Amino acid sequence: MKTNSLVVEIDGIDKEILRSLMEDARKPILQIANKIGISGAAIHQRLRKLEQSGVISGSKFVVNHKVLGYNTMAFVGVYLDKAAKNLEAVKELNKIPEVLECHYTTGNWSILIKIICRDNQHLMQLLNTKIQTIEGVSRTETFISLDQQIDRQIQL
Repeated sequence: MKTNSLVVEIDGIDKEILRSLMEDARKPILQIANKIGISGAAIHQRLRKLEQSGVISGSKFVVNHKVLGYNTMAFVGVYLDKAAKNLEAVKELNKIPEVLECHYTTGNWSILIKIICRDNQHLMQLLNTKIQTIEGVSRTETFISLDQQIDRQIQL
């Protein structure tokens, strides 16, 4: 692994390690080591370097929201009356547990958020009582996701 001021370059072994763990973050290190042909200690060492360089930032479990009764996913474009209200609006959006992602964007909206709700009624309640009442929000534009067709990380 080479690091210059802005970009980290990883080698083929690092890519193999990352591909294995992106496929299954609980895959045993020794299984990866045996597949690649290096020691488990070398894998640990490389993972530590990848973490320190910022290439990876831990692992997480993926919760199936539909099994928990959250069946409506939506993307909401948020129009702010002033760009200066962005930080305050994001601070308030962060307090809403249904907001999964928040992006500062170019284009028509100031902010694009991804939210998860139990159903359309829950979505409407969330928009009317929590999101549109945030100071600085002038209006919203909502797109309901009918089905997520692709879900992946960057290819290595």
